[in-house]
Amino acid sequence: MLYLSVKALHIILVTSWFAGLFYLPRLFVNHAMVSDKATLERLELMEFKLYRFMTPLGILAVALGMWLWFGFGFEWGGWLHAKTALVTLLIVYHLYCGRLMRAFAEGRNTRSHVWYRFFNEVPVLVLFVVVFLVVLKPF
Repeated sequence: MLYLSVKALHIILVTSWFAGLFYLPRLFVNHAMVSDKATLERLELMEFKLYRFMTPLGILAVALGMWLWFGFGFEWGGWLHAKTALVTLLIVYHLYCGRLMRAFAEGRNTRSHVWYRFFNEVPVLVLFVVVFLVVLKPF
């Protein structure tokens, strides 16, 4: 019962973290397209609040994932190493989003909205691969 509860919480937290990972770069797209002060300030506030909200979700999602892996003798295999590498990529992506957010807040953004549109797709691609790795366990 404990295992299934931890697994359910892990899935809920991962889903919530991904919602932030999907939406924050979308805010960056909008931020890179506007120039009026009121809209810029509103977007900066939204980005800051979202980042502050999604960071603990990501930390808890990773912590529960590690508990599942090490605390319950979760299955080992090459797929798990690939998933771990992709989760590490997501953590780096998350931290980089924080850096981009600070650059916007300080007026140092040098990227176009088009770049952010492509950047926004990274977590989508990672999610597809991770779900298939976890479900299929291909290696």
